[in-house]
Amino acid sequence: MTTSVRDAYAARASEYSTLLGSIAATSPVDQRLIRDWSSNLHGRVIDAGCGPGHWTGFLHELGVEVEGIDPVRPFIDQATSRFPGVTFRVASFNDLDAPETQAAGILAWYSLIHQHPAELPETLAGLARSLAPHGSLLLGFFTGETSESFPHAVTTAYYWPIAEMTNALVGAGFSVDETHTCTDPGSRPHAAVVARLVPVSPVVE
Repeated sequence: MTTSVRDAYAARASEYSTLLGSIAATSPVDQRLIRDWSSNLHGRVIDAGCGPGHWTGFLHELGVEVEGIDPVRPFIDQATSRFPGVTFRVASFNDLDAPETQAAGILAWYSLIHQHPAELPETLAGLARSLAPHGSLLLGFFTGETSESFPHAVTTAYYWPIAEMTNALVGAGFSVDETHTCTDPGSRPHAAVVARLVPVSPVVE
């Protein structure tokens, strides 16, 4: 996340949390997808780009060992206050964790939508570094026919065709298990991808 994107969210963190920072404001379809995804994980989960922490709290209530990370300090402060007992910290998407504490799963729910197409491979590689072998990534984003920018309410965001996102994930070392699409009346098309990190075979000399 660039400094300009981080600052844009920091300036509107309270407004964002009031409007969108609760599970009640989310789609039941999304809730079911994230619940089903998490039920197959065994180990720690990172909610990458957790914002005000509502999805982190949702997973915590399901009994998942989860922590929320976000580069926007006001979001982390709000999440820590709203969800006591849940772990939150400030961190970059490109450097979530130390290798010795690799995660079983990463939820990146609309948290990469502001990544410029040229930045996405590095960000996905950062997520891969934080996952254990065979770890699962659930990625939510806006989809479209072409990878182009649009004027998001906070700052510029991007559409990603599912095929292009799939190729980017494969390039970062993932295999794609599932893809989902949804278009609610009056809203932009949404997509979700479940991908699994492919272990790298050791080099035999």
